[in-house]
Amino acid sequence: MSLILLASFVFLLMPIFLLLYIRSYNRHKKNHVLEKQNMQQKFESEMLQARVEVQDQTMQSIATELHDNVGQLLSLTTLTLNSINLNDEGKAKKKIDNSLALVNKSIKELRELAKLLHGEQLVENGIGHAIDQEINWLNKAGTYELKINNLLIDLQIASPNKDLIILRLLQEIINNIIKHAQATHIQLDSYLTDNILHLRVVENGVGFNPEEIKSKKTGMGLNSIFKRIEMINGKLTLNSASGEGTSISIEVPYP
Repeated sequence: MSLILLASFVFLLMPIFLLLYIRSYNRHKKNHVLEKQNMQQKFESEMLQARVEVQDQTMQSIATELHDNVGQLLSLTTLTLNSINLNDEGKAKKKIDNSLALVNKSIKELRELAKLLHGEQLVENGIGHAIDQEINWLNKAGTYELKINNLLIDLQIASPNKDLIILRLLQEIINNIIKHAQATHIQLDSYLTDNILHLRVVENGVGFNPEEIKSKKTGMGLNSIFKRIEMINGKLTLNSASGEGTSISIEVPYP
């Protein structure tokens, strides 16, 4: 008799446990969906921020180039033209030729700047070309001895979202070098092996203690780099020490 009662009790409890299980499952499923939505929103927000920062960086490069390069070329053209003495045909012709050369150089520089205005196009042409463009601007500064090994130029595959983040990472690294490193030599290697994109930047600057920077919470640029590499499931290795320069290696599953 007691066995029958126990069986009946268990039988009655089963629907309750089943309902509780279904309810828990649905709650877990709903939380999972919400979590995915939040992650997607966060990713899109970061992508938008990266896009804005790339555009800001591009506009800063254009402004600097207009002021320091094109502006100087046009000023020199004006000075040369103003100094022409038409009574001295030989010198006048030489100065006009020099002025034409300066104008042509200005036009060439302006065309390069026009390309930069299409910031998105940097990435559309592939991450290899975007890296190449950044290095060209760095090279124009004439401040650093550069050793570049960019093997991504002819890359036939692309990942637009990742490309944008990788480009922004490179810009952030270069900005940190310009602002803080006091380096004279920069080496960059980029290549793709086994569906992993590798980007490595090494400089011979003053170096720093990464743990000290993290503990002081002053390395906002460094924190931004780590945060973004995490977004694209990448891996970042940073080695630096006072007086020994810095190396940053990035690995990203690609495409």
